[in-house]
Amino acid sequence: MAQIDRVLRSNLKLRHLQMLVALDQFHHLGRAAEFLSLTQPAVSKTLAEIESLFGLPLFERSTRGTQPTAAGASVVRFARSVLAGYERTRDEIAAEASGASGRTSVGAMVSATPVLLVQAVQRLKARSRRATVLIEEGDLARLLPKLRLGELDLYVGRLEPAYASPDLETEPLYEDPMVAVVHPGHALAHQGAVQWADLAEQPCVLPPPWASLRVKLEQQFFAHGLHPPVDIIESTSFLSQLSFMQQRGAVAFVARAVALHFAEQGMLDVLRLDVPVELPPVGLITLRGQRPTPVTALLLDCLREGVTRPARRRRLAPLPELRARRGFPT
Repeated sequence: MAQIDRVLRSNLKLRHLQMLVALDQFHHLGRAAEFLSLTQPAVSKTLAEIESLFGLPLFERSTRGTQPTAAGASVVRFARSVLAGYERTRDEIAAEASGASGRTSVGAMVSATPVLLVQAVQRLKARSRRATVLIEEGDLARLLPKLRLGELDLYVGRLEPAYASPDLETEPLYEDPMVAVVHPGHALAHQGAVQWADLAEQPCVLPPPWASLRVKLEQQFFAHGLHPPVDIIESTSFLSQLSFMQQRGAVAFVARAVALHFAEQGMLDVLRLDVPVELPPVGLITLRGQRPTPVTALLLDCLREGVTRPARRRRLAPLPELRARRGFPT
């Protein structure tokens, strides 16, 4: 234990950590060497030196490439965390030196991006124009590991209860139900009340089978004595949803705030269909006990402000008024 503590505290250098992360990323000595602008023998020699320091094999070499051992996976996690902290500190110091206001990295779900997050960034920019916000979209399974490693400063999206953990600080902001949407020229867009039977005969864009929302949506079809649509595309990408709605006439399911935002721009229409699926609230996740950087703290304030202010829903007209403006039945 003392030897490992000494290695982690004193012997490992940034170049060692960068090499370990590259090996974990590429699973190949040659590609890692190319990425690091080193020769393959140099990478092999450095890896042997690091393993000698720990007294443990960190990677297994085979014809399939390099794979981390259990100890190697732990050291790689440590390396990623240290490098993320290094990059954050470097960016903050550089920002201060140049007169900018810093940088923050946000992991976001599409349910929060076009409305809550974009408006919060607008408020942030009004107060600190040179602040930089990096936004990475994805789901919790992909974004939470990055948050824990320090590669992201916060997460904005639905607070799935299955991912609750003592090391995470969660803050619900608002409820946002699901609605069904189509492109404005779709036959169902000009119909009054829409039934689930109408959707069963349509092409649909649905979440992947492993997503909890997919199960809940299919249960709605079964509850109405119907089989789910057979003509489906599986995607969590909002760009894919828009594309298949426009080019294939598909029905998609999105958060109501997102749907109203794009309906106001004439890019889609919200169907008159009750979608009674239980969804977790939209909110924030940060690492418990980690002090946010100044620009992250400011963005958090802007996110909360967007929820508490009276004009929170972007001053959008209610759904019936939007439909009346465009000549659809209300």
